[in-house]
Amino acid sequence: MLNKKLKFILLLFLCAPFLSNGQEVSINLDSNIVIKETPAKEKKEIAPQKIAALRSALLPGFGQIYNKKYWKLPIVYGALGTTAFVFANNLNTYKDLRLAFKVKYFIRVHKDSTDYYKVDPNLLPLSEESLRFNRDQFRRSLDYTALLFVALWGLNVIDAAVDAHLKSFDVSRDLSLKIKPGFSEFSNTHGLSITLAIR
Repeated sequence: MLNKKLKFILLLFLCAPFLSNGQEVSINLDSNIVIKETPAKEKKEIAPQKIAALRSALLPGFGQIYNKKYWKLPIVYGALGTTAFVFANNLNTYKDLRLAFKVKYFIRVHKDSTDYYKVDPNLLPLSEESLRFNRDQFRRSLDYTALLFVALWGLNVIDAAVDAHLKSFDVSRDLSLKIKPGFSEFSNTHGLSITLAIR
């Protein structure tokens, strides 16, 4: 009996290196070896809408390229580029107004400012109150522009995901909703019926 167990263990260690991942070995005590192929596990495929959404989240327009909707690229980059340009313009104007307000404040309080030559000459005639109001307005515009940029980026992701999801949608003439005349057994009358075939 001990001899059979030793054979069993020895055969097990000798066969192990030659087996692939998809094989199953069974060895009985009579030293018979049976090798069976096990079915490979199916790889979980990532849904196309998830791939498109991830690509668009990483780089705007990349999901549209994945969906082969190249005509949407100018729309995506036009919207995001315009928003980025407006944001940069608002930021520069906000910085100029903030500097001008600070200089006016230092001139009024300390009667001196070393940054006077850095101020945009167009802003010097404005009053301190006017500079503060405009500075606050451009600060608010900066926030709105940043939010709009993020919203447009999100719309780009949503568009790519929805487009990938609807790629397999059936738009053939053979639709499942049909209107046909006939007899209704339920109400025991003649008339039109709407039939929806769920496939």
